[in-house]
Amino acid sequence: MPPPPPPPPPPPMCFPFTNRSRTRESSPLMVRTDSEKSYASSQRSENRSNHSEKSDNNSHRLSKKSDNHSNRSSQKSDNHSNRSKRSHNSTGSQNKLVRSGSYSTTRTLASDVEKLSFDSDSEVYDLPTLADDSRIKLSPLSRSDSKSGLTRVDSKKSTKWGYGWGLGKAKERERDMLERSPSVDSERPPLYKSPTRTSSRSSGSKRPPFYSNDSGSTLVGSAYERKINDVESIKEKVDTAERLDEIRKLMAKEKLDYYVVPSEDPHQSEYVAASDKRRAWISGFTGSAGQAIISKTAAYLVTDSRYWLQARDELDSNWHLIPGGAVDGPKDWIDWLVDRVKDSKIGIDARMISHEKATLFNTQLNHKNSKLVYPPQNFIDMVWKDKPLRSKEPIFIQSLEFTGREASTKIAEVRAWIQAQPPAVPSYSKATPTPAQMHIGTLISSLSSIAWLLNLRGSDIPFNPLFYAYLFISLDKAVLFLDAVKLTDEVEDHLRALNVERKEYNDIWAFLRRREWGEGKVLISSETSYAISLMLTHFRYTAVTPSFIDNIKAIKNEVELEGLRRAYLRDGVAYVRWLAWLEHKIQQGYDITEYEAAWRLTEYRRQNKHYWGLAYENISASGPNAALPHYSPTKSGARMIDRDTPYLNDSGGQYRDGTCDTTRTIHFGRPSVDQSEAYTRVLQGHIAIDSAVFPEGTTGSQLDVLARRALWKDGLNYMHGTGHGFGSFLNVHEGPHGFSSSVALVPGHVITNEPGFYLEGRWGMRIESALAIRRVKTKGEFNGDVWLGFERLTCVPIQTRMVKESMLTKEEKQWLKDHNKKCLERLEPLLKDDKRALKWLKRESDRGIGLAAPGPGGITIDWD
Repeated sequence: MPPPPPPPPPPPMCFPFTNRSRTRESSPLMVRTDSEKSYASSQRSENRSNHSEKSDNNSHRLSKKSDNHSNRSSQKSDNHSNRSKRSHNSTGSQNKLVRSGSYSTTRTLASDVEKLSFDSDSEVYDLPTLADDSRIKLSPLSRSDSKSGLTRVDSKKSTKWGYGWGLGKAKERERDMLERSPSVDSERPPLYKSPTRTSSRSSGSKRPPFYSNDSGSTLVGSAYERKINDVESIKEKVDTAERLDEIRKLMAKEKLDYYVVPSEDPHQSEYVAASDKRRAWISGFTGSAGQAIISKTAAYLVTDSRYWLQARDELDSNWHLIPGGAVDGPKDWIDWLVDRVKDSKIGIDARMISHEKATLFNTQLNHKNSKLVYPPQNFIDMVWKDKPLRSKEPIFIQSLEFTGREASTKIAEVRAWIQAQPPAVPSYSKATPTPAQMHIGTLISSLSSIAWLLNLRGSDIPFNPLFYAYLFISLDKAVLFLDAVKLTDEVEDHLRALNVERKEYNDIWAFLRRREWGEGKVLISSETSYAISLMLTHFRYTAVTPSFIDNIKAIKNEVELEGLRRAYLRDGVAYVRWLAWLEHKIQQGYDITEYEAAWRLTEYRRQNKHYWGLAYENISASGPNAALPHYSPTKSGARMIDRDTPYLNDSGGQYRDGTCDTTRTIHFGRPSVDQSEAYTRVLQGHIAIDSAVFPEGTTGSQLDVLARRALWKDGLNYMHGTGHGFGSFLNVHEGPHGFSSSVALVPGHVITNEPGFYLEGRWGMRIESALAIRRVKTKGEFNGDVWLGFERLTCVPIQTRMVKESMLTKEEKQWLKDHNKKCLERLEPLLKDDKRALKWLKRESDRGIGLAAPGPGGITIDWD
């Protein structure tokens, strides 16, 4: 998926933190036993069933036969739900952690019963002497679980089959997608079985399910009716006037001129949990990047080019869009605000802004006689009455067969780095360093760094297998700040073996204030929240850039690389099966929405070994929606996939052995000349990056021009980055390297290659494959064995229909043919039981490039 813009460089100092007012205490919530949770779960499931019965007449009209079948499915689901209980303290509970077959695309961990629970508090960083303890309320979501597979249903005798036979024979769903992948049967998620169509009472999922065998659902007309009648997923524009009024009242009490609401959480995460979507709540804009700025009389949203069109659509009349990075416009929100303020006070939650950005902002504000102010409580938290609770899902161990390194060796490497840091003494001083000037530890707030370092994973943030925590490591101790409710016996034993002490999550603030590590300085990343800098004061910390842990985490070891190869192979199988299905149905004349296409691809991915959820929300876009790089369809608002414009799908699965990210753009009709030419330029840029050979020390930003050179020839370009790093069952965006970064690429780095082009209001296209940096042998070997290149991990054919052959060089034509042939060689053994997918794959690998020109009388000939 398109990477975010690169961050600005860091500046020098910060200011001490002061106690302004009393903190808000979080209300303690009851913690229940497993039996109580199970009983409560069954009661809630029963209540939802009753509610669904009332609304059943407004959803789907089913025959008596379907109703009877639905009731039987619901009874099976209830029995299954009552049998499934999760014990945090039972022996072997790690082996019981499985990925449920729920409809949620955002889950990375679940028990047999789908659960999504949060805990909300303001996480006040200016605390009383004893930190507050947050408790939980579990709110499991029940799901239906039918033992029957996909069946062919004839809703109208006069119509064609909707999705046909679905996933095919039972053995197709049960066989292993990749024989040589290491088996973790005890941790493997149960095989996803798509339910036959049932009444709405059998599903408790908040997100409407995608019924894969609705026989009438993809016919012309019927799909449209179902789409417009799906009121459950209609996304109404929020009227933010009342919310803004409440915020301005709080601003008046603090005598603030502006209040800033960033997108990030206290850990500076790119993707945040529902409980941290403060900017989305106050503005109505749901994109992953952007800052809300509220003044006494107006409200502004600053976001980058990926979200301009989305923001215009989602913001109401109370908001003004500021396009960050536009020509002759502000670079970002800091640039825009600094240009406006004078003698002003700007309020912000210090937890939600990084040390790097806050110090930069403060430096610039000083010249305008303005300053940042840090109210002790978050204004949004005070106004947001139905704010979701923070997740309390259990964490689990990522075993050695996936990580390739013990957590103890990683911690030892961090301690060696701490010990190697020079004391923080002035350059002019010749005196012996004092104990207060020595570096004695590091505080880690990045969730992905903590998860990677300890070989643990969690389920607190959608699409990201992470958990809320802070980690302090000194030369002789380690302290993990984590809520106790997340622990299982296995995880406790794991932490004990690593000599890691555990404290409650909110105890971090008392720990910092009391300086419990003793004398000496603490190393922090420049991405650490400014609240931590303020608590420590500049006498007790040293900020470093880039993060040491980010650097070593980005270099994948051989076990991680092999895991990524297997994950991308399995993901490629799902992608090809889906492409074959989608083309087959569209050629039969069925109307399929962007939403339905995305959900069918997710169904194929669910069957893969080690599947644990999606890596990010599906980007499934046709026509003008494809011109939005980060467009994700809703069930009610999705567009029909048409034959006149390209269809773009950017998606990927989270697997225990790797995180996947793949984009392909396809055309189901006859592409226009401008579509073919633009697509060919995008492909040429993709090939140029993929086939590049470069010496050690080369950075991604130095290679970026290769992806744009062909587009620039025709005066075309794209506004997002060319590619980003990604994790090993971690975040889909991972630094510090990338094609917008000045960090040198080294063997072990993995990176995406995703040039594109977007014609606003008409269509868009992007081709993305994942690459691993490796050493290559060259003819000259100048300066020795210092030459690097790329290994392609993604194994999905690139459609040749839109390619204009006359624009390609001989080498580019050969690259395209070789790529599609290689996909056939690698995927054919895994698709031998899926005749439709195998036929499609063979055809794509043998197919010529482009389409023949129309002949006499307008007759057209396709390679097919």
